[in-house]
Parts: sequence; structure tokens; C-alpha cells
Amino acid sequence: MEIRVGQVAVHAVEHGAGAGPPVLVLHGAGVDHREAEACFEPALDGVAGLRRIYPDLPGTGRTPAPASLRSADDVVDTLLRFADEVTGGTAYLLVGHSAGAYFAQAMAARRPERVAGLALVCPLLPAVREVPEHRVVVGSGDIGDDVFRSYFVIQTPEMLERYRRYVAPAAALVDEAALERIGEHWALTPASPPAPAYPGPVVVVAGRLDSTVGHAAAVDLVHHYPHASLAVVDDAGHALPHEQPDVLRALLAEWLTRVERSL
Repeated sequence: MEIRVGQVAVHAVEHGAGAGPPVLVLHGAGVDHREAEACFEPALDGVAGLRRIYPDLPGTGRTPAPASLRSADDVVDTLLRFADEVTGGTAYLLVGHSAGAYFAQAMAARRPERVAGLALVCPLLPAVREVPEHRVVVGSGDIGDDVFRSYFVIQTPEMLERYRRYVAPAAALVDEAALERIGEHWALTPASPPAPAYPGPVVVVAGRLDSTVGHAAAVDLVHHYPHASLAVVDDAGHALPHEQPDVLRALLAEWLTRVERSL
């Protein structure tokens, strides 16, 4: 489907329907909805009533990023308007991986009354620190291309196949110039006065071996959000949703239980 938001025609795919809240799943930088769909759909499919929506972020996949989008703030504004359109004004859940989690946090902060729950997986954060060196824990480290070898810490033929199916194809669709333009103003403008912490159910999932954003800054979020669960997963890097699907499924199930209780 395609939802026009101002000058941006946001492309998205949708699964499921029912009486439960919609779930908006945001992918990371340099990929498109296919990676998020492949990683999160197995955990969300089968949960009664959930309508899952996977948009391509501006400048990726089939969503363009016109010249009017010049910052992360502009991207968040676009995503908030997209969420309003696609959910019909009802409360929704937000799931984000990497940069998608960065945008999801901002959306929840700006519209807490609209967000029924927030799941942050390997979140990109302004306070990223203590990022470890990349280390392979399974495999010889000599299969795949350089991007695969720097992204996955579990480097098996199965993970390489996932990379080739769900990650690599997005590279040809990325608008590099647009992402560079937006990236020059990637830091979101703080609210003034500062907004209170999002009060709903939160789960934060980080990979101990994440050599892209680390896990130290993610750990701090458990003190920021009053109703947050935190998991730092061993033998997982930034590709945690691929590498540890069973752990991710269990953590999202616990989060969904808390969301249901809060509705």
C-alpha cells in the first residue's frame, strides 16, 4: 500500500487484521521493510487481533525522500503523520530496530497518548558509547561479503542466506544522497521543556556484541522508562533479530502481555 503524507508517498506492507491495536514496525538505516518483516513477523504473526504495518522509511525501499526532508525531525514528523493516517487515529504499538528504534522513541515521546507500547531492539541512541570491536562467535568469518561479515556475529550459511534475501537487496534502492542530507541533521531536537518519559510498557533488547551501537547506552533506558524490561543478549550483535529469533520472540511476547494488561 501507499499512503501520501504531504510530499512523501510512504510505501508499506500490511499483515493481519482484528480488534487489537495496530503495530508499526520501523526498520534500520540502509535497508527497507523486508528486513523488519522477516525478523518481526515470525514473532507477531499468530498474536490474535494484531495488524502489523511495515513501512519503508524515507529514502529507502519504495519511499522517496524529497528535498523538503532535511533532518531526523522531518522524518519523525512524516512517520507521525503516516501513523495517524494508517491507524485511523487509534492507539498503536511501536517496534523499532536500530535507527527505527531512534525514531520510535521520538514518536512515543511526542505522542505518548497514541502509543500503547514501545519495543526498542538494538536502538541507535545519541549517547552511544563503549562499542565493542566486531567479533565472530559462530563460523569461520570467511563467507559472504564485507557488509555481511561486519554485520553478523553468527556467520553460518543460514545467516548468509537471510542476509542475501532480506538485507542486501535493499542497497540498490537506498537514496544515498537523501540519507546523507538527512544525516547531516540526524540528532533530534530536544523538547523544550523536556517531555516526561514515555509511561507505557517498554521492552529494550540489545546485543552484547553489537559493534554498531553497543549495548551500554541501551542499558540506561531501563532507568529512563518507568515500565521498561531490559535484555542484553549474549552471542548477538546488531543483527540480533536474525541471530536470536527465539529470544526475541519470547521478549516480545512478554511485552505484548504487559501491553494487553495496560489497555
